[in-house]
Amino acid sequence: MSDTKSFNIAIVGGGISGISLAIGLYKKNVPFTVYESASKFGEIGAGLGFGPNAVVAMGLISPDIVAGYERCVTHGWKSKERDWFTVRVGDERKAGPDGILKQKEKEGLKVGDPIFDIRYTNDGLAGGVHRAHFLDEMLKLIPGSVSKFGKRLVDITTADGSEDVVLHFADGTTAQHSAVVGCDGIKSKTRDILLGEEGGKALFSGKYAYRGLVPMEKAVELLGEELAWNNQLFMGYHGHLLTFPIEKGKTMNVVAFSSCDTWTDPQWVIKTTKEKMLEDFSTWGPMVVKIIEAMGKRDIWALFNDPPASTYYGTNPRVCLLGDAAHATTPHQGSGAGMCIEDSYILSGLMGEAKSVQDLDKVFKAYDEVRRPRTQRLVETSREAGMLYEFELEGDDLEAIEKNFQARMSWIWDEDLQKELGKALSIFYANVEG
Repeated sequence: MSDTKSFNIAIVGGGISGISLAIGLYKKNVPFTVYESASKFGEIGAGLGFGPNAVVAMGLISPDIVAGYERCVTHGWKSKERDWFTVRVGDERKAGPDGILKQKEKEGLKVGDPIFDIRYTNDGLAGGVHRAHFLDEMLKLIPGSVSKFGKRLVDITTADGSEDVVLHFADGTTAQHSAVVGCDGIKSKTRDILLGEEGGKALFSGKYAYRGLVPMEKAVELLGEELAWNNQLFMGYHGHLLTFPIEKGKTMNVVAFSSCDTWTDPQWVIKTTKEKMLEDFSTWGPMVVKIIEAMGKRDIWALFNDPPASTYYGTNPRVCLLGDAAHATTPHQGSGAGMCIEDSYILSGLMGEAKSVQDLDKVFKAYDEVRRPRTQRLVETSREAGMLYEFELEGDDLEAIEKNFQARMSWIWDEDLQKELGKALSIFYANVEG
């Protein structure tokens, strides 16, 4: 085990990205403190998907994260566990008067029938969890003493007479550290401080989502076991709907997406009614309508994503962005949280090699050079994916959609993360020796 490092890190934000970084730093004997604005740790939302790349990243940080993930992950049927989603058309406007899908007349496929499966491109562990339950598992892996609550960041300055950074919180307190890593999400204060106007505010993606839960017993009654228990994606005109099991099969998670040009409400999550939801899906088939009617806890989530950042770090004050603070994305490729955990693996691996405070500048430079292209590609392609599912990218040409869809995910799922860390370390060592 290496000696404890001479520098110490402030992690701003105690969500999945902040805690995955905390576990990585703890393993590398890097002193850190987690500053969380809320009164306790917690995750909003329910279902969260992880691809094989994300689970590999978990294991590379600590096998204990994977053990916790396995306690939370929910799989469908054994025969379907390598399927990311079974893709169907939910919108009746894609069918003729007889209910048969246009372009699928030869097969006689109707609205709601399976058209094709998107399968994971490798054999790695993958699947959905309940956000809060997974975070609880992760929190077991760091000491309770490293976390401070009720700490809403308002500014970061450079300490007088040293290279340290000073964090200023809304409660009037301050904290001094060698560097700050902003893990404070899509509304990141750290990003604002680092990038200012140049960083830009998060952009409305043109999509919003209804999120809700259906007890599995009810879902099976409405849809049958195969559909309720396995991951489904229903496509349509300017809308799509996902279902997948969570909580070890106790619940079917539902996310129903729709489109609008602008979002004017200052709140990004607002309450809605069953009538509004049904209105958005009024042209869809009975299977989707049943799901919408069964959803409990009806919220609308406006979907934003970050504009591209020119950098993920600064040296005066010494600040680095990680996860959604750097590259918040829409959820259409199910990879946002996975990219946060990849970030944590790379950044903690680099910090493990740093010998001094000055080395942190070189750590952040190497991290930025390796992670920024991959993560910003995700933001762009995820936005495209939402358009694909909603007949806006390839139109409603089902053959073109399938061809595009089948080629979309391998670059995310099949990344060699150890090789990526090796590249980052080479950049770091070259700068240290230079």
